[in-house]
Amino acid sequence: MIQRRTLVMILAPILAGVSLGAFAQHQHGKPEPGKKDGTLFQNMSAAKGIAPDVVSGVTADRILRARSEPQNWLTYYGAYDGQRYSTLDQINVDNVKNLKPAWIFQYGNVGLVASPAIYSFEAAPIVVDGVMFVSGWEGYVWALDAVTGQVLWQYQHAIPLDTPLCCGNVNRGVAVAKGKVFVATPNGHLVALNATTGKPLWTKVWCDIRAGESATMAPLVVKNLVIVGSSGAEYGVRGHIDAFDIDTGNRAWRRYNVPKPGEPGSDTWSGDAWERGGGTAWITGTYDPELDLVYWGTGNPGPVFDLKKRPGSNLYTSSVVAFDPDDGKMRWHYQWTPSDVWDYDGVNENILFEQDGRKLLAHFDRNGYLFVLDRTNGKFVRATKFGKADWGDIDPETGKVTINKVPTVEGTDIFPGPAGAKEWPHAAYSQRTKLLYTPYIEAGATFKIREQRFREGLPFFGGEATVKGDQKGGVKAYDPATGREVWDMPNEHPMVASILATAGDVLFTGKPTGEAVAYNARTGEQLWEFNTGSGIHSNPVTYSVNGKQYVAIPSGWGGWLEGFAPELYGQPRGNALFVFALP
Repeated sequence: MIQRRTLVMILAPILAGVSLGAFAQHQHGKPEPGKKDGTLFQNMSAAKGIAPDVVSGVTADRILRARSEPQNWLTYYGAYDGQRYSTLDQINVDNVKNLKPAWIFQYGNVGLVASPAIYSFEAAPIVVDGVMFVSGWEGYVWALDAVTGQVLWQYQHAIPLDTPLCCGNVNRGVAVAKGKVFVATPNGHLVALNATTGKPLWTKVWCDIRAGESATMAPLVVKNLVIVGSSGAEYGVRGHIDAFDIDTGNRAWRRYNVPKPGEPGSDTWSGDAWERGGGTAWITGTYDPELDLVYWGTGNPGPVFDLKKRPGSNLYTSSVVAFDPDDGKMRWHYQWTPSDVWDYDGVNENILFEQDGRKLLAHFDRNGYLFVLDRTNGKFVRATKFGKADWGDIDPETGKVTINKVPTVEGTDIFPGPAGAKEWPHAAYSQRTKLLYTPYIEAGATFKIREQRFREGLPFFGGEATVKGDQKGGVKAYDPATGREVWDMPNEHPMVASILATAGDVLFTGKPTGEAVAYNARTGEQLWEFNTGSGIHSNPVTYSVNGKQYVAIPSGWGGWLEGFAPELYGQPRGNALFVFALP
């Protein structure tokens, strides 16, 4: 295993867009086919501006059947169901300990970041027939050779310095279809790139950055539409979800997640509070093609902490909305946290699975509860507490919410803190074990209310939350049939990277201290570890090329590391994509 200091020495001199081909050769003990042994800089001139034409054959129908081609990772969660599960099993519980870096891609220099809150590598790479498409910070998108890491093309969208961003200049991924790569930029542009050249084909502005809106999520392709959700609830905006025609870029529809007067749910708002109601939609939704329903989580209401400025349950914030992809019309909703004054949001993934012939949806909410719903109609099935949560109680049989603690002027200590018992990184479901797996956080905070007047384009919190005490976490497994905790693998710091489950009964994730790790999906035993040299706050994926399985884990995290692990603050912040394989 390469220690952190050694790894930083390797990464530090790397220039923009260089894949560490020679490093991969040393790991495998022989040069890559068709390449001479050389220096770390051998691929500097490899980017030719052209990628193989693999995306023109990606249709909506092919994405529907994404799990039938496990060699690829065609959409954000790997498939529409959000399970983050792969049927690849070449890497398994017996041999995962032998994983080595196959290649490493880095853009930019280590340790030269002006503000650690700006640059985090959070994306889920998309892989199509040996070509990887991945987005980064500062509006970057790259096409890479999925076997060598060679840069095929690079695109950067200019991000104005005054773009209002709550939580970092980040992007969680792209979508692909019909020869195009779609990226939602931080300043609220939806860009369709030519998948072979990286050149823009069309660009649509769909967020108002003057009002505080932005975009951080990966688009979702459904039928002939690309669907995106806005960010920026902390700025007192009115969150929305938009759909655009894949071919022309014309807007097909927009749905607001906070109803205006006269619309269903408007009675849960008072006065003109709905105009600043929040309810942004900054995590990608899931889709059931049989029901023809998209399931999308919505964020916190605004102002974040002060309920007296928005009395009521504040629909449809901190909820899941199920809507028709053709027109955006809502079929049903379920609110995870009524009158959310803890910044718990409701944006986390909605995992679709079947059990005993029933179509269900599982959701690990930041409020500390695992929910299971009937996804045909949104009816409550059960709720289970999966983290330390004293803000309120949710009846496991009825779903009734009883609030115990709220922010006060003097300050109230509440669990979980504003990052929740689980931040945005995603849980997974294994079709082999029939278990759900989630990263979790154990951290409380002191919540305070303070008087604040709304001003367009400026943060509108109405209070504050200060994390205090020990901050720990880990990974847990749950049986969705009963809500029973099956195992718990604790960690000394909060776990804030997504889980990837595979048919090899291996779970992949990462730690804020920089270790990429693998666990036994049945027991929770840690089977493998590799220190990447920077915190991991991203979406691991797996794919195969020519019969060889790879695991890709983006590394590099600045934004929330100071709060979660103060002793790590100040370590080098290299953003790099690590791709592992068996020797």
